[in-house]
Amino acid sequence: CFFFFNDTATTEIYTRSIVGSVRCVQETVSTQSTWDYKDSIKDISMPPKKKEEEKIILGRPGNTLKMGIIGLPNVGKSTTFNVLTKLHVPAENYPFCTVDPNNAQVEVPDERFDKLVSMYNPSKSTAATLNITDIAGLVPGASEGKGLGNAFLSHIQEADGLFQVIRTFDDPTIVHTEGEVNPINDLETIHSELLAKDLQHINKWIDDAEKSVKRTLDKVKSEEIVVLKRVRTIMEEKKFVKDQTWSLKDAEIINEHNFLTAKPMVYLINMSIEEYKKKYNKFLKQIIDWIKAHGGGPIIPYSASYEEQVISAPNKEEFCKTEGAPSTMNKIIKAGYNCLHLIHFFTTMNNDLRCWTIRTGTVAKKAAGQVHTDMEEGFICVDVMKYADLIELGSEGEVKAAGKLKQQGKDYEVEDLSLIHISEPTRPERISYAVFCLKKKK
Repeated sequence: CFFFFNDTATTEIYTRSIVGSVRCVQETVSTQSTWDYKDSIKDISMPPKKKEEEKIILGRPGNTLKMGIIGLPNVGKSTTFNVLTKLHVPAENYPFCTVDPNNAQVEVPDERFDKLVSMYNPSKSTAATLNITDIAGLVPGASEGKGLGNAFLSHIQEADGLFQVIRTFDDPTIVHTEGEVNPINDLETIHSELLAKDLQHINKWIDDAEKSVKRTLDKVKSEEIVVLKRVRTIMEEKKFVKDQTWSLKDAEIINEHNFLTAKPMVYLINMSIEEYKKKYNKFLKQIIDWIKAHGGGPIIPYSASYEEQVISAPNKEEFCKTEGAPSTMNKIIKAGYNCLHLIHFFTTMNNDLRCWTIRTGTVAKKAAGQVHTDMEEGFICVDVMKYADLIELGSEGEVKAAGKLKQQGKDYEVEDLSLIHISEPTRPERISYAVFCLKKKK
């Protein structure tokens, strides 16, 4: 189906114009102007039909990946950055208020981590974090040097995934650089400028590579040219690299070029406080249709102005209850974390519960290396138990007594909701590490 549920995505969205339940997903996508708060995240990408058809993950490997916030000037990027990070970077009513990117780390909300904290009651606990960057506004012609031009695009290149802020609120006191609020034009501008910059890069690289191959007969570079010509064809069709299916070999070549259009995207629809509270926006249907036609992706309706009120309230929960509208900041953080294919595990030692970030598909030996390189080098095996079993039975000892502890080797891929003890005899004092591995369900 098209929809995930609860905090990771959305259920079906209902419209004011249709009485009763929505008959099918397609009808929901094509007619909606409203949503429900519990349905704040919507992913309209088609899921793979078979496991073997799942897309190879593009982008650099690592556990320090970051999300960049992009959009046109005066759409609410810096305000969004401030409410996500609880910082106070300038967010003024003029274009290019942000010039140099602002960077911050935010904690990734996870109820399971909170449960472990209450269970182990450590003297110190460290949650998973997500790196976020506030990037200056993009204008038409940025790929040709207009606005902040190449500096802006280079800042996007440093990010691993993108939050695209889309303005739908109409406020005469906040100027729109294009003269009017038109979310589709804004989406087209971002889409076109990222493609134009990637095409500049790939055309130059292919021209230089073909000249080099004529001189050197380099077979490896010849294979790269073949792949990148296919990539260029995709770009010339105005499609993003991230939305295509690539082989592992293709991905290795594509990753070398760090294309802007290869970065995963989360769409943030920034609306007025009134519209957010009413759960209605006239542009929503157009935006969903446009995103669906351009590869799909998570969509989160929110109000940056409302979030400013929430963050300044003495009691945030009571404020949201009184106003009748929840905060979406946790959902946005989780969406960014998930779109980067990040997961996390926990260690407990010396009364310290600490969270570590890895990427989906990481094997046990590599996961151990995130805690300490010695643990990876001296890795022997792992004893694995399910997180759900730990919660149900109440202790590690009870899980072991119930026969639910399994031994796995170095190539064991970190599974959903599991607890791992890492055995590493070259450093006996490290054997007691307990690793809770939490992976997003598919």
